[in-house]
Amino acid sequence: MRADETACSQKREAIAQPPVFSVPSGPMMASMTHASVRLNSLCPGRLARSATRAVVAAVLLVTFGNVAAFAQQATPTDAAITVPREFRAAWIATVANIDWPSKPGLPAEQQQAELLELLDQCAELHLNAVIFQVRPAADALYASQLEPWSQYLTGEMGQSPGYDPLAFAVAEAHARGLELHAWFNPYRVRHADSKVTPSPNHASQAMPELVRTYGRYQWFDPGEPAAVDHFLAVVADVVGRYDVDGVHIDDYFYPYPINDDAGEHVPFPDDDSYARAVAGGETLSRDDWRRQNVDRLIELMYSRVKELRPLVKVGISPFGIWRPQHPPGVTGFDQYASLYADARKWYHEGWVDYFTPQLYWPIDSPQSYPKLLAWWADENTQRRHLWPGLFTSRVRTDPQAETSRTVWPAEEIIRQIELTRKQPGATGEVHFSMKALAADRDGVATKLREGLYAQQALVPVCDWLPDDTPPAPVIAVAPVKDDRRVVALRLTDDSSPWLWAVRQIHGEGVSFTIVPGSQSTCELIGPADEVAVTAVSRNGRESELVRVTVGD
Repeated sequence: MRADETACSQKREAIAQPPVFSVPSGPMMASMTHASVRLNSLCPGRLARSATRAVVAAVLLVTFGNVAAFAQQATPTDAAITVPREFRAAWIATVANIDWPSKPGLPAEQQQAELLELLDQCAELHLNAVIFQVRPAADALYASQLEPWSQYLTGEMGQSPGYDPLAFAVAEAHARGLELHAWFNPYRVRHADSKVTPSPNHASQAMPELVRTYGRYQWFDPGEPAAVDHFLAVVADVVGRYDVDGVHIDDYFYPYPINDDAGEHVPFPDDDSYARAVAGGETLSRDDWRRQNVDRLIELMYSRVKELRPLVKVGISPFGIWRPQHPPGVTGFDQYASLYADARKWYHEGWVDYFTPQLYWPIDSPQSYPKLLAWWADENTQRRHLWPGLFTSRVRTDPQAETSRTVWPAEEIIRQIELTRKQPGATGEVHFSMKALAADRDGVATKLREGLYAQQALVPVCDWLPDDTPPAPVIAVAPVKDDRRVVALRLTDDSSPWLWAVRQIHGEGVSFTIVPGSQSTCELIGPADEVAVTAVSRNGRESELVRVTVGD
């Protein structure tokens, strides 16, 4: 995808209801600096498992014995204690080792440490999801019987890294309260810069009849039904075996067009597959037939995921312009005519749960970010989520560097998020890519953490998906030692929710903390008159709100 920064020059040339997020203000905001809630294991992963059994046991003994102040049910009518909602994600690209691992061939322990650092940074920045690339080029960053281990792990295709990166990533993301969406490239078979010998089970060797060479790349022919079937099997395998929260594909459908040495357009070599389709009764023109091939993959992918696990989200991040002059005045690359990607149709049909058009242009440009965002919002006839992709990697690495259309100050990204929050129908964003945030280019991560992302936020609910509202929590507050107070958390049916949304209320102020549902206690920091908690499901649905008064 844009993940391929060394081999997507064609793409780079081509690029040449109101938001539900709300932040308390006034005295409420001022009070938040003094009243915060901290899970004793709030910081992700390894730290999240640091609460001792002794503390948990003591809390439960006190809070659920006869000396605790028990919760009273209350209806969540006060807007001041409504938890903010906003999808905040980053792509973690593995193709060409863009984001992770830093290079192929590292020991498993070092790869894991690098990934943990990225996930820790996501949690510290108050992101709530990562989009993790698991299939860059007909390969796998997980244990698969269908495709070989990726060369980006070990430097050799088909060689195990000694652990399962996807299983590791899912577990560690969830330990930090982060959703993990598995990101697939449906058609790319071999990257232009790949120098390794393909393994015997790679598609280029095992299914050569489905693969076409186009320039320096190899691609599945979208017109070969067996290629579609294979991709659907790969997706179903991951959804069936891994606890992923989403399935995601990007903007690579038919390949970005190339020219030969004479500057002439090189057609994609699908004469044979089109001829077979025509012989079988196909009457569409080749261009329409190509678009139909991509449409079929999108529709089948969505239905297959929902058959297996209805609550797994399906997202697509197409090129940001559907067609030139849509909206009027916008010029640029025509994905409909050149990639055979009718992204507007998929949006209209509701074959996605969220749509992430790559709006990779500045606000003040011919491909205006707010103009394109408003156009996509108007096209959202099925009322799916609109979470645009931001080109955060365009933020300058040198704070003193002169800015341009391709070198941005951090404030460009901040302004784009502000505009997204103002756009009716847009409820989040995705950053490409994680390395720009991890490097804190031009202070972008610091500025977000201290500003727009200062509070945590829940992922917006996909209300067209099945209802998975959790039962109400049972909560209680009690002292432990050293004048500390903790909240004990459990559900009435003793199951575990996906998350706990904890509000600490003091006077007119309220602060929010969102913590993994696997945790059973959290610590109160600073003054508090009341604590209010909801349990949160995998689809972001909240339970009944339960409140408890905090004693002296």
